Amino acid sequence: MNTEKKHYQRPLNFKTGKVEMNFGAGGKASSQLIADLFAKNFANEYLLQGDDGAYLPPLKGNIVISTDSHVVTPLFFAGGNIGSLSVHGTVNDVAVCGAKPLYLTAGFILEEGFPMSDLKIIVEDMAQAAAEAGVLIVTGDTKVVEKGKADGVYINTCGVGIVPEGVHLSGAFCKPGDVIAISGDIGDHGIAVMSERVNLGFETGVKSDTASLNRLTQALVSQIPSLRCMRDPTRGGLGTTLNEISKQSGVGMILEEDQIPVKESVEAACEFLGLDPLYVANEGKLIAICGQQDAEKMLAIMRSDPLGKNAQIIGQCIDDENHFVQMKTAFGGFRMVDYLTGEQLPRIC
Repeated sequence: MNTEKKHYQRPLNFKTGKVEMNFGAGGKASSQLIADLFAKNFANEYLLQGDDGAYLPPLKGNIVISTDSHVVTPLFFAGGNIGSLSVHGTVNDVAVCGAKPLYLTAGFILEEGFPMSDLKIIVEDMAQAAAEAGVLIVTGDTKVVEKGKADGVYINTCGVGIVPEGVHLSGAFCKPGDVIAISGDIGDHGIAVMSERVNLGFETGVKSDTASLNRLTQALVSQIPSLRCMRDPTRGGLGTTLNEISKQSGVGMILEEDQIPVKESVEAACEFLGLDPLYVANEGKLIAICGQQDAEKMLAIMRSDPLGKNAQIIGQCIDDENHFVQMKTAFGGFRMVDYLTGEQLPRIC
């Protein structure tokens, strides 16, 4: 007992130290990890209450809540890491529902022996991402599992936001004639992660697009009265997400292949790997669907934001009892865009 007390009175070693089982045992070691790492970086009036849950102020309006678990491998990739990704992913899930994200929770599952230096970077980047998105991490949890029982770090997050009065967006609200837009180049995140994996023998130079989209979504909600639906096309990519929406709304969709923005480097990597960019994950892109009368305004709003500068109108909803998503190719023909089958890119977020 005395040995443990002396050891954990010293500052945590964020240079060469490793995660220990005691860090998840609920004792002094756990308290020090919480105080010196998590509370220090995530500090706000609600988190610092120090209770098992956070007492939050009353909220006016409809509440949107979403949860996500992050198991990306590798943990660090060009453009981000699991910490920033966990914030961006959950903020976006709340934001595309038309809500203003306010609060996040954060649950960490750490593997024994994980470098403290890497954990510090992950937590610091997570704190920075939350600050940039204007959300507070108000409560959390930490568990440690034996070496070999995890993959370094897993993070579970929950997001809470408020929808403005009179706003209700859903994938079930799209109508024939509605216009479909994407906020920028697709496939960046999936290719950035894949290019970091040890068994991939080339470098693409592509950075993940991981980012919080709530500034852009709030602009669309406030200025586009015919906005039907927004989605962030993460796992399954653009193709799967549009199929989900078409089934919800009972409409078909026609996409214009030459209007869908894809970087040449992403196209080249996909060709090398035998992948279709339509099904590669994104973490900072937005699908928005609205009535034809607001299409140009919606596109202009997207392009006025740095995260939407390459936005394009890529197609429209049509009357189709089969709810098919089809692509008009550059050669003038048509091909089906179905759901992703199988797992193209495992452990991508």
